[in-house]
Amino acid sequence: MSQPILDGDSSHEHVLQCMEIWNGNQSVESIVSSPGMDVWIFSQTYHGQLQGGDVHYLSLCVGGIITRILLADVAGHGDEVADTSQSLRQLLRRFMNAKKQNRLVSELNRQFTELESQGRFATAIVATFLSHKSKLLLTNAGHPHPLFYQRSADRWVYVNDAMLAAGQGDNLPFGLDSSSTYQHFVISVEAGDWLLLYTDSLTEAFNPSDEQLGEKGLMDLVQSISKADTASSFGKELYQRVQAYSKTVAESDDSTLIAIRFTKDRRKPGITERLRGYTKLFY
Repeated sequence: MSQPILDGDSSHEHVLQCMEIWNGNQSVESIVSSPGMDVWIFSQTYHGQLQGGDVHYLSLCVGGIITRILLADVAGHGDEVADTSQSLRQLLRRFMNAKKQNRLVSELNRQFTELESQGRFATAIVATFLSHKSKLLLTNAGHPHPLFYQRSADRWVYVNDAMLAAGQGDNLPFGLDSSSTYQHFVISVEAGDWLLLYTDSLTEAFNPSDEQLGEKGLMDLVQSISKADTASSFGKELYQRVQAYSKTVAESDDSTLIAIRFTKDRRKPGITERLRGYTKLFY
């Protein structure tokens, strides 16, 4: 598969349907809409391989109110991560109608523990948006910290330990033992807020002077971008600025950036779409 081109045409919008799981672990540049959010996703596999170690899925529940996003970074490339990508898809399918994501994360932890026993590792972000409540659930399983923009405060912040210290999240045990502790956040969102998810190839990018971009550098790039009207325009601009900082950002690893803009649109799936979704419950 050829690599996606940032200045290519990604204007075609995929509207996520009830009981749909979209995407996988291949190169992609696309716009996706779901009730209450517009999403731009760009993922580039290592050296143009057919399947990469960055796994990215979006799903919508049967009732059209629960959108879930999974971004995982699995050690390895090509066919060796294909089974992991498929198993993560099966997990999403199993829990896609659950408003809470603790059981999904618990099973995710079990899979990651098995990978670790095989000498491999993985990190992940699981995000659930409840459009009817304007609530965002975020669980970070060792993954790079997401960036969140709060329109009312006009500021970008990292969703990290500082938010935990401020009482905006919890360290919760999941999975096999009490030592499996992930960061979990519940965030109220409104139209005009943003969420950025990415893999570590961005923050670990080096410039010609051998200086790593890091979280501070990424924040500086994000804050330097004028307010964008669409997820695609903002996401493209940010990734292009990362590329300007490091010409080799995608040459040593898979690279993924997901820009999410929360909107007023609370699209309610029609009866035909919902009926199609309900039929999928039995397959």
